[in-house]
Amino acid sequence: MSGLAIDKISMRFDLANGTSVQALKDVSLFLEEGELMSVLGPSGCGKTTLLNIVAGFLAPTEGKIVMNGHTVTGPDAERGMVFQQGALFEWMSVRENVSFGPRMAGQREKKWAENVDHLLDVVGLHDFKEKAVYELSGGMQQRVALARCLANDPDVILMDEPLGALDALTREKMQSLVLKLWKETGKTIILITHSVEEALLLGERLLVMAPRPGRIHREYRLPFADLGVGEDLREVKKHPEFGQRRDEILGMIWDMEEEIMGRTEDAQ
Repeated sequence: MSGLAIDKISMRFDLANGTSVQALKDVSLFLEEGELMSVLGPSGCGKTTLLNIVAGFLAPTEGKIVMNGHTVTGPDAERGMVFQQGALFEWMSVRENVSFGPRMAGQREKKWAENVDHLLDVVGLHDFKEKAVYELSGGMQQRVALARCLANDPDVILMDEPLGALDALTREKMQSLVLKLWKETGKTIILITHSVEEALLLGERLLVMAPRPGRIHREYRLPFADLGVGEDLREVKKHPEFGQRRDEILGMIWDMEEEIMGRTEDAQ
């Protein structure tokens, strides 16, 4: 069965002082191939923990991740990760970074070279392919990270706050690029963000998570990702439903944050 199943995932972290933190509790959902899902919630709701479990970096306390019919037991090239900071090899050229995965997999240059050059064209970095990563701006480095992820041809792309450190204009351009790559590649994408507007723009499915323990609070199915492909995202934000959903979700998260603050004060 193709797709990604998150099956009753719970995660508890046991601390050195004998206490524990329940980061996630009984999280279940299924993503079909090619879906784009954004995940939003207050700090401490387990967004990144869930992403790391899907990536295979963490083993859940309970439950399992099933990818295309098999259980995930660790990292694999079928699941690519794009971090908030690119995690690139700064001493390598752009082209060397993007081709790193195929080269480590033992592919000959004749096999990977054309695809790598194509990806650099797609992300607008063909003229910078021989530059060292440290010579690039933050936005350009994130383009390299996206191209490097795609060069491994993963079935699922996991994105942990990939645009959070960028200035507003660069972030908008990168949001458009993410939508373009989603449509052109047909990849399944899960994107973690703290920005309500970004979650609305980049999620045909949007999950709002609640904290302590982390769980799915509400799910939306939205038109804005499809509307934003090839369009000015500022125009998409003028859609009447966009403002309505933004205010609704902001209020939801604000209430969660108030509840968290109340718990903290009661514990003191």
